[in-house]
Amino acid sequence: MNKVKIGVIVNTHGIKGEIRIISKFDYKDRVFIVGNTLYTDSNEELKIDSYRRHKNYDMITFNGINDIKDVLKYKGKYVYFDKDKLNLNSNEYLDDDLIGLDVYFNNELIGKLDDIELNANRKLFVINNKLIPYNDNFIESIDLSNNKIVLKNLEGLI
Repeated sequence: MNKVKIGVIVNTHGIKGEIRIISKFDYKDRVFIVGNTLYTDSNEELKIDSYRRHKNYDMITFNGINDIKDVLKYKGKYVYFDKDKLNLNSNEYLDDDLIGLDVYFNNELIGKLDDIELNANRKLFVINNKLIPYNDNFIESIDLSNNKIVLKNLEGLI
């Protein structure tokens, strides 16, 4: 199984075993579904019993866990999901898969994708400490098999 990091459990909520997850994962709608299984750092399987959004948090309870004492041990732990169950389309990518790819503009290598930042709900590519919007106006193509991202319309940005 190929796991992808979804977020981190930052705290509990109430006394009935609900947890708070902070996540910037793009495909939450495919992950946080009742019946899906999440995995902890120690590869423990936790099946989702309920899900809701609350402020900036993803709130979850797990099957068979209904007491705060049983979830305290997960505080600060990362949660993962089976990447194969995401069923990504050919034009959908995970941030982790893009980081480290070579970035080209006008057939010239301009650097590697160092990171992807979230700023006001907009994603930005970080390339050589420069920020490039992560959207169709600036991305010509992404080719994971050739380790390559081709950018367009960058005049004045780099």
